[in-house]
Amino acid sequence: MLAIADYHPFRSSEAKQKYLQFYDNLAESWPIQSELRVVCTAFGQTFIRIQGPVDAAPLVLLPGDTETSLSWLPVIEAFSQRFRTYAIDHVYDNGRSIYSREMSRSANFVDWLDEVFDELNLNRLNLVGFSYGGWQSTLYSLSHPGRIERLVLLAPVATILLPGWIMLARAILYHFLPFRIVARNYFYWYGPNAVKKDRARLRIDEMVEEDLLARRCFKKRKFVPPTRLTDANWSDLRVPTLFLIGENDRTYSAKRAVHRLSLVAPEVEARIAPNTDHFILLTNPDWVVRNVLGFLRPDVSDN
Repeated sequence: MLAIADYHPFRSSEAKQKYLQFYDNLAESWPIQSELRVVCTAFGQTFIRIQGPVDAAPLVLLPGDTETSLSWLPVIEAFSQRFRTYAIDHVYDNGRSIYSREMSRSANFVDWLDEVFDELNLNRLNLVGFSYGGWQSTLYSLSHPGRIERLVLLAPVATILLPGWIMLARAILYHFLPFRIVARNYFYWYGPNAVKKDRARLRIDEMVEEDLLARRCFKKRKFVPPTRLTDANWSDLRVPTLFLIGENDRTYSAKRAVHRLSLVAPEVEARIAPNTDHFILLTNPDWVVRNVLGFLRPDVSDN
C-alpha cells in the first residue's frame, strides 16, 4: 500500500486545488441530474456519476487514457434516457478518483472493475469502453463473461491491431515534450475531423489544457501499455460485442481492424463511421448513439 498524504494523488495541496477547480468547471456542463458516488476498492476510491431511471438496465461507461467521466458529455443524456448509466473516473488516472495501490499489469484493471461492480451491486450489465477503456472492457469481458450482457468497443486502442510507427513516434514526442504547441499539434493530428467542427474543436482545446494541467498537478503514474488480443482471445470472447471506429482513426486502420475481426471473431458486429476520427464521441455523437442504442436495445433503429 502507498503512504497517502492528504493531497494524494496530486503533487501538493495547491496542485490538487488547481486541477479540481478546472475539473469542476468542466463538470458544470454535465447535462443531466446525477448522483455522485465514491466506492471503495482495494485499489482506492472510485468516483462515479450515476444517472437515468433507477429501474433501467445498467450501462457502465469507461473513458480513455487521461480522460474522465466527463468524456461522455456528448452522449450521456441520450444513453441515460434508456439506461441507468454509470460514468466512471478511472481509479488510476485523471479525475476525482484516488488510488491507494499502484496498477502495474492488465489483471489489476480486471480486479478493480470487478470490485467496483460488486460495490454497485451490478450482476448483469452492459459495458461501453472508449479507447484505453475499450481495451480494459475487453479484458474484463474475457475474464467475467457471465457478468456482461453486451459489450461495446469505441475505437479501442490496441486490442485489435497495434498502433503503427507514425502513431507511436508522435505519441512518444507528445509524452516527453510537455509543451502546449506539442500537445496541441498531437491532439489536432489525432482528431482531423473534430477540429473542423467548432464545438468539437473547442473541446479538443479544453483537452489540451486539461492534459497539460494534469501533468503538472498529478504525481507520475506507471502506464500499463495496452495489448493486441490474440486470435485465441477473440475466439474465447463469449459476450455479444459491437465494435465502432471512425474511418480516419489514426490509431490503426479501420478497414484492417474490421477485416481482422471478420476472420478471428466474425460474430462481432463491426461498423465504420464516415468522416470520423479517434474522438468518435466528439466528432460523431449522434451516429454513436444510434448504433450503441440499436445494439443494446434491438427495438431501437440504427438507421
